Amino acid sequence: MIIGTLLLVACIGFYSGKKVMGNSDFSHGGNKAGVSIVTGTIMGTLVGGASTIGTAQMAFVCGFSAWWFTLGAGIGCFFLGTFYAKPMRDSGTQTIPQLLFHVYGEQAGLFAGVFASLGMFLNIVAQVIALVALLSAMFHLSTYASAVLGIVLMACYVSFGGVWGTGMVGMVKVALLYFTVLLAGTFAYVFMGGITGAHQVFPSYPWFSLFGRGWEKDFSAGFSLVVGVLSTQTYFQAVLAGRDLKTSRRGCWLSTVLIPPIGMAGIFIGLFMKAHFPEINPAEVFPLFVIKFLNPWLGGVVLATLLISVIGTGAGLSLGIATILSHDIYQKYFKQQADERAILKLTRAFICLVLGLALLFVSGNLKSLILQWSFLSMGLRGATCFIPLTAALLTKGRVASWAGTWAIVTGPLVVIAWELFSPFQIDSLLIGILAALLIFVWGTVCRKINKDGQALESADRKDFSLKGRQ
Repeated sequence: MIIGTLLLVACIGFYSGKKVMGNSDFSHGGNKAGVSIVTGTIMGTLVGGASTIGTAQMAFVCGFSAWWFTLGAGIGCFFLGTFYAKPMRDSGTQTIPQLLFHVYGEQAGLFAGVFASLGMFLNIVAQVIALVALLSAMFHLSTYASAVLGIVLMACYVSFGGVWGTGMVGMVKVALLYFTVLLAGTFAYVFMGGITGAHQVFPSYPWFSLFGRGWEKDFSAGFSLVVGVLSTQTYFQAVLAGRDLKTSRRGCWLSTVLIPPIGMAGIFIGLFMKAHFPEINPAEVFPLFVIKFLNPWLGGVVLATLLISVIGTGAGLSLGIATILSHDIYQKYFKQQADERAILKLTRAFICLVLGLALLFVSGNLKSLILQWSFLSMGLRGATCFIPLTAALLTKGRVASWAGTWAIVTGPLVVIAWELFSPFQIDSLLIGILAALLIFVWGTVCRKINKDGQALESADRKDFSLKGRQ
């Protein structure tokens, strides 16, 4: 069943490649995708190793706090469809850095592309770690062999079809996830004896609290998902892929409803395995539950679905990075006259380069928590783009361009510095967002003072001119 499920997805990926006639189709679906493609693109990237294997891993360690990844992702999708979809589509740009370039200037677009790509890269690392745990449990491969195989599968997944690949395979993945992962979570819930049985094993706090790791830490985790979704190139592309605004919004709202239950299934699997096998590797909780407790036919489908989930998320993020590198850096600074086919080839080459770097980076971090990388990734993206992007879309030029550029640079640098050097427990994302917001407030004040000063100077000149004539 594992091989059959993977062959099905490979055929769909190959078919999606047939729909790619140029870079426009590859990067944002030619703006002709339906609700299912938009939903599939969003969920094909959001619902991956972090929301399944990573959620079960964190639930195994600390309980219901693990729900913040999928819960925050669902809330982020709601805001994306309700408040951001229309101005994004009206912006006339293909990438977030392009939009920031038009509003704040050339340097803003460049820095946004660099830091946003770094944030997405950290999430690819999380997916590779999840993939290593999954392949090791399934095929008893070494960690390095699992990492290499996972990278190759990610490259094949997206290199042929781009948005059509992530969207069409994402649709299949959504269907498989709801048939398999939720079913596995239901089995774990029943085996545990429901909530009553779980309470007999675990105390209410911290295991059944959304803030079991501390209010500030878990709130920041959820907040990082909301601002991360609103600051990520892949979801921007999903909104642009819709054939019209209504289609894009419905895709976002459908994702809002569908994503959180996936996390709940992972939580019950994590709790069940903690109660019965407390000594196992937390990263392998989800696949080991499937291998030990589901029948081989159903278990094969579940494992293949998990494999597709992790591969799809890493592939979708690599597409987002490659689009930024090809459109916003190469085409803008090196070869402005490059045609669509050249950009398409370069985008595919960047996908392979990004995944190759992820393989090198992940080799020393195989024992870390998957969701920690995902939260840090979303936080870095949010600190870079959330405030500048929101201002660009919703305030329409009321902020000085220099403030936008400085906010884009300051936000992520503050996050990185806070993570490395701060002795305080305050989450780095909140500090980074606050720093960017203060710069924007100062920029707004300066712009208003300059406008008022120019208006007063103009009025004085006019008054002086009239007096001279008299």
